[in-house]
Amino acid sequence: EVQLVESGGGLVQPGGSLRLSCAASGFTFSNYAMNWVRQAPGKGLEWVSDSNRGGGSTSYANSVKGRFTISRDNANNTLYLPMNSLEPAYAAVYYCTARVRFRNYRGQGTQVTVSP
Repeated sequence: EVQLVESGGGLVQPGGSLRLSCAASGFTFSNYAMNWVRQAPGKGLEWVSDSNRGGGSTSYANSVKGRFTISRDNANNTLYLPMNSLEPAYAAVYYCTARVRFRNYRGQGTQVTVSP
């Protein structure tokens, strides 16, 4: 069974930092591209970043370029998203996602709140 479990969210002041993690299981993590998406209150899902299987090719939404850095540890089946210079507009539930064997999977999410 594919499982994705996010952690690392919390309350941070504007300008602060957090590092999100996503622990993956139930599939061969190193064989699949991975994504981070987010959903702000009252809004739809927004793609944030993705990483190819090896981690050597990454992409970012324009709104987070230079602030977020996606990475992965294939030996430990974990995806990361360090986030710097956070702003209130970045507050959302962050999810890691993967398309495994033609099905889309998403974790339960981790809440990021940015407030003074």
